[in-house]
Amino acid sequence: MNCPHTAAAPAGRSTGAVVIDPMVQDLDGETARLRDAGVLARIDLLGVPAWTVTRHAEARRLLLDQRLVKDIDAWELWRSGVVTRAWPLIGMIDAGRSMFTVDGAEHRRLRTKTSQALTPRRLEAIRPAIEEFTEELLGQLEAGRDENGVVDLKAVFAQPLPMKVVGMLMGVDESQHAMLTRQYKAFFSMLTPQDERLALLAELDVFYAELVRERTARPADDLTSALILAEEGGEPLTEEEVVGNLKAMVAAGHETTIGLVLNAVRALLSHPDQLRMVLDGEADWDAVIEETLRWDTPTTHLLMRFATEDITVGDEVIREGEGVVISYRAIGRDIEQHGPDADAFDITRPTRNRHMTFGHGPHICPGAALSRVEAATALPALFGRFPGLRLAVPDEEITKLPVMTQNDMAAFPVLLD
Repeated sequence: MNCPHTAAAPAGRSTGAVVIDPMVQDLDGETARLRDAGVLARIDLLGVPAWTVTRHAEARRLLLDQRLVKDIDAWELWRSGVVTRAWPLIGMIDAGRSMFTVDGAEHRRLRTKTSQALTPRRLEAIRPAIEEFTEELLGQLEAGRDENGVVDLKAVFAQPLPMKVVGMLMGVDESQHAMLTRQYKAFFSMLTPQDERLALLAELDVFYAELVRERTARPADDLTSALILAEEGGEPLTEEEVVGNLKAMVAAGHETTIGLVLNAVRALLSHPDQLRMVLDGEADWDAVIEETLRWDTPTTHLLMRFATEDITVGDEVIREGEGVVISYRAIGRDIEQHGPDADAFDITRPTRNRHMTFGHGPHICPGAALSRVEAATALPALFGRFPGLRLAVPDEEITKLPVMTQNDMAAFPVLLD
């Protein structure tokens, strides 16, 4: 694996830290180890030490704690030069100026612009388009079967659907969707050499800057134009800010939905009694979506926040300048929040809605409602068209992509009937 790390070994590396596997070979085992390590656990991210929070209640408090900030300059390992841009995960932390990388008044200003552009009314207006895209892709599933009747549900359905939706929202021409899918896949993959990853980021900056300049000159009815033209909440966004928001929103918007749809299908196929409950109308699709979000989160680890002063959590202290990761998958399996059977998938679980998979507090994911709308359209349509859908390989043969932050499968081969 070509995974260049920092120029020098990071100082203060903690012994006994849970090593986050870049190849994601045993996600369930890693989740259990993190949970067993305590409320606040030491982790190793490609040689870089950090803390992670693994419990619902403590994560909820920390996500509201103003002493934890997004500003990378608050990170001691970055300030001291121990971590550099040679570290493969740096692009997920130092990703340009956007609502994802600032706090306080500036965050509110940037987020207000996005909230104006991504309103419930706009989401409702695009619902017919989501339904149309879904039907189109279901037809492609049928047509895409090989001689054995096998088709990859990810490649043909779960991956293109959210890219079509977010592309339509942003005003990105469909001819560019395949390119963006490849670029983001390479960006997230731990198999991509770091020099190539940094070049990808530069190419994406150029792509979105050109889109912003085009929409500035010729506004359209899309989110990009709305971000450019939004007037409330202070000064208009700069080109850099619009580009930063778009770049991060496309990444988060389509990756999250891919994971949500595939993880829900996988959970239902491995729990046929619960699938039957939904198909018979004894449970609704919202229950499936929320339990999937809790049990098999689309985001495994969210990087990173930094302490501006010492913060005590239980018996541990996050020192000023240290980094904190939010491990949403471990949080979703918190026994204290969801009971002793938290590792079980159960769409009748009374706490299924009480998760924080889309975050909590000021930085809660602005695309959460969109992801839910897409899944609530895609899942019933898929099983309505193909009620006999089943895996084409044993479940244990489904492998994860080598991505440390997203819960993504390499492929999902199915038989439609």
